Amino acid sequence: MTFDENTAGSAPQEGVGSGVRDGESAEATFPSNKPATMASQRDPATSLDGCNRILILGRTGSGKTTLARELAAALGVPHVELDALYFGPNFTTVPLTVLRERTSAAIAGERWVTDGNKKAVRDLVWPRADTIIWLDYPLSVSLWRLGKRALWRTSELKAQAAEAGEKTGLLKKLISGARGVFTALRSHMGQRREYPILFSRPENQHLAVMRLRSPRATRDWLARLTNSRS
Repeated sequence: MTFDENTAGSAPQEGVGSGVRDGESAEATFPSNKPATMASQRDPATSLDGCNRILILGRTGSGKTTLARELAAALGVPHVELDALYFGPNFTTVPLTVLRERTSAAIAGERWVTDGNKKAVRDLVWPRADTIIWLDYPLSVSLWRLGKRALWRTSELKAQAAEAGEKTGLLKKLISGARGVFTALRSHMGQRREYPILFSRPENQHLAVMRLRSPRATRDWLARLTNSRS
């Protein structure tokens, strides 16, 4: 079951039902083959009761990790950052087998919040999750945040290279550090086409999905739910 929360003035996206009201939760807008599932008994738009294993999705730069960290702290559960399992120092990466082993171990618990879009471990994470929070923000939001992140990473990499006396390989590292911008551009429409299809598949009917369309909507949603718990 998918819930959709818009901010005032937002228009329904292609493939999403037009019955969604601005600023309010809504009934499932993606098709479901099961009239009564565990997902239908959870409503992440109004409460996180029963939401024990939460996955945050969204484009690069949307703030997945920040939200996951805040949500995990509010719920008192572990935060599993998939990128931290994959990336090492200076943007090095681990082999796929290592990533999958780390991911399986990290999500073995009964309660957690994780974030990441990695297809390489989707078959591990999605069946274990029971709730998805999808940060479907305008592309401009991601690009603005990625621009600031790229400047910070460039400064850090230059400082590291100067301290170590490195000159070779710096350009390669800078290009790697800016790769997120190109990833966001490539994935913007891809996610909007792909995720609704994935959510509607029979094997994913156990997932309750909350779609948030702006940082403001996310802040309001998080404040409302955490305040209600306290």
